[in-house]
Amino acid sequence: MSGPTAPRSPAPPSAGGPVTGDPVHPAPTAPDAFGGGTRGRPRVLVLRALGLGDLLAAVPALRALRRAYPGHELVLATPAELAPVAAATGAVDRVLPAAEPGRAVPRTLDWTGPPPDVAVDLHGNGPPSHRLLMSLRPRELLAFAHPGTPEVEGPPWYPDEHERDRWCRLLTAYGIDADPADLHLPRPHTPSPAPGATVLHPGAGAPSRCWPVERFAAVAEALRARGRRVVVTGGADEGDLVARLAKLADLPDADVFAGGLPLDRLSALLAAARAVVSGDTGVAHLAVAHAVPSVTLFGPVPPSRWGPPDHFRHRALWHPGPDGDPHGHETDPALLRIGTDEVLEALDALDPLCEAP
Repeated sequence: MSGPTAPRSPAPPSAGGPVTGDPVHPAPTAPDAFGGGTRGRPRVLVLRALGLGDLLAAVPALRALRRAYPGHELVLATPAELAPVAAATGAVDRVLPAAEPGRAVPRTLDWTGPPPDVAVDLHGNGPPSHRLLMSLRPRELLAFAHPGTPEVEGPPWYPDEHERDRWCRLLTAYGIDADPADLHLPRPHTPSPAPGATVLHPGAGAPSRCWPVERFAAVAEALRARGRRVVVTGGADEGDLVARLAKLADLPDADVFAGGLPLDRLSALLAAARAVVSGDTGVAHLAVAHAVPSVTLFGPVPPSRWGPPDHFRHRALWHPGPDGDPHGHETDPALLRIGTDEVLEALDALDPLCEAP
């Protein structure tokens, strides 16, 4: 595998093409579905087989790759359900479905045809993801260095680096200009089911990142007392959590979106929201991507690694302390130190930006 290359000459931005969730086979397709056939076109394969927030944190890097390789088909190995988000980036031509439980590196990729011209490891920095991509025999591999794969001569990995900055720095080391601030998504065409509402999202990928549901309910009650509409969302496996919040806050059924909204409706809901309150999870990143005022509650991981950009539109609440386990089974102590009043004060500070459409 090659090491850092000479800087590439600047290339004009490319919008990419529509995205499919089908495996990457050079099968015939309708001209409008993929922007024409892909047979014979050089391909860039990007591995990011993680969750919604992970994909959104990688948007600046994906757009940098799109600009660097305007004539290539850019294939993203990621969960199939994230294809609408991949399409919205304007950087991805095709999704190669790839996922493994527990955020692990996929065991295999359903790649056919010639080896990729370029493979890019945006998944991690260890031998499993390196070797998965190397097994496809790409002409060039862009990845961080690791002692377990000395043949990869990439830049060093810094564990405390912000996720958006990390992947942009990786590409910069290979001569590709990348801007960590290039993260916004276009407004969805799907209408919002609750325009102007404040969205509360109590769930997260692990209990350690879930603020107590009773506190979310207290926020909901306070906002409703001010005459504001409050809606609650939850993932496919968070029905009990959402139902409990709705009961505590006495929310009407029309303001409860349990069971995991399809991504297009979730995007539309957030993009037209007055504000979004959530823990450190994918919904927080989606709110940022749609430039919606947001309050994100951090713990056990600090916002310096996963937080929103330093912008007046976003508030990251965090009580500094020792790092905890982002995949733990109990609410992290740092998250418990955030009080209901702090969240309401943060929303009050955002109020001038939160006028309902």
